[in-house]
Amino acid sequence: MTDVENAVVSTDAVRGTAQTGSPSGAAVRTGLYIGGEERFTDDVLTIADPGKPGAVVGEAAAATESDVKDAVAAAKKAFPAWAALTPQERAAKMAEAIAGIADDRDEDAAILSQENGKIRMEAWIDALVFEIRWNLALMLADEVDTSKTLPPVPGAIPVSTDVSYQPLGVVTVIVPFNWPIAILGASLPHALLAGNTAIVKPPPSAPLATTRVVQRVAEKLPPGVLNVVTGRDQDMSGLIQNPDIAKVCFTGSVNGGKRIMEMASKTLTRVTLELGGNDAAVFLEDAVLDDAHLDRLYAAIYDTTGQICMNAKRVFVHRSRADELVAGLSARLEAAQLGYGLDEGTTMGPLHQPAQKAFVDEIIQEAKDAGADVREFGQLPGGELEGGNFVRPAIVVDPGLDLRVVTQEQFGPVIPVIPFDDEAEAVRLANDTWGGLCGSVWTASSEAAQRVGSQLECGYVWVNDHGATRLDLRAPFGGMKQSGFGREQGIEGVRAFQDTRSIATLDPEALASMAH
Repeated sequence: MTDVENAVVSTDAVRGTAQTGSPSGAAVRTGLYIGGEERFTDDVLTIADPGKPGAVVGEAAAATESDVKDAVAAAKKAFPAWAALTPQERAAKMAEAIAGIADDRDEDAAILSQENGKIRMEAWIDALVFEIRWNLALMLADEVDTSKTLPPVPGAIPVSTDVSYQPLGVVTVIVPFNWPIAILGASLPHALLAGNTAIVKPPPSAPLATTRVVQRVAEKLPPGVLNVVTGRDQDMSGLIQNPDIAKVCFTGSVNGGKRIMEMASKTLTRVTLELGGNDAAVFLEDAVLDDAHLDRLYAAIYDTTGQICMNAKRVFVHRSRADELVAGLSARLEAAQLGYGLDEGTTMGPLHQPAQKAFVDEIIQEAKDAGADVREFGQLPGGELEGGNFVRPAIVVDPGLDLRVVTQEQFGPVIPVIPFDDEAEAVRLANDTWGGLCGSVWTASSEAAQRVGSQLECGYVWVNDHGATRLDLRAPFGGMKQSGFGREQGIEGVRAFQDTRSIATLDPEALASMAH
């Protein structure tokens, strides 16, 4: 994700009573949730509506350093009893905690749409994916404590060693604004299932819906097992540098990840970092470009107004198919309806923050100034939406490879389409970037898909598809290069919140054999 997309450490709050920005018309208010109790603060974060200048969606509690310290202490106190349960016992409690989470999903989605900017359906899916990921994690309960025994090696190793897994302790999970609830589901349930206790830090610019969802789950778990803290950056360092924090799982910008890693180094706190990418979609000469495939590509680029870490950020297409691909995307963009996320008929909302709009406008203008073929679509909304963070979606055809629309993660509704002449050139261009989160290969040949896909320097590759809608939520997910390190989801995601423990027992026979 871009540097302007998600800052370093901030936080925001929990569940909420009254609702303004919500369907009922009153302001949403959320607090902290620490040790099984909701806690409100005099100081608050005022949450702006990115689509309506001057509009306020609600208020989130702003934690003090003392509140943060209390959250760590509560999680630490709850850890021994939670870790002492079997994975199956933890899974049963977690299943009870997630039950009924969908009851308030319509309202959660409406609030998220307003604070985030994305359309209502995407906000609804955001919350749904959290529940799906949670339940998929619970299916791993029988694997969590799977151990192995290393037998003695006669004449060399006179011990039998049992290798098992143990939880780390208190973990912090920091999520970004774009898909905060869904992204939380990629790590939080795995951390809890492994036996850790957790503190969730929702995004400071869009904390309301996430806080509501997490608190409803936390209320059904033993006090202190799951906590939520929101607040200002300068008060949040304790979520990372408190010596009682065993691990931080962070999703955000590259610069934000570097800062998290620097802070964590002071206490040797472990980190998992998912830092966005500059994903390449590679269309070989035999790629199928029918409506179904073009619809998939369009979604992979423009869903959430381009603000998804695993969206396609660069499209490489065989020169003989470039015009066809551009025409297909253009036809879909001509039907795009920019507008307010809750309004009927809106297909593309605003960008989340003014700084991001300024950045996307800037790289589009830079491409125009360089003489690139920039094609823009749609109309900016007026009325009460005038001055909102809206950007007309665009395609930049065959741009110079040094332009920022190619070299940087746009995190907005603009895509460079770059022709190539042969497969080797496509692979070289796709890998010539700072990131390595995801990629895709589009071809009618399964052999070509495997051949090219295996050469892409990234953590996850799709074939004839791309993006969050087709992500296998059971598979390990994470990046290479500056897209970060560590893995979420699946048993690998559980192992990321565990450490091994080896217990070696002398074997008399093996020991005796070494004496001869």
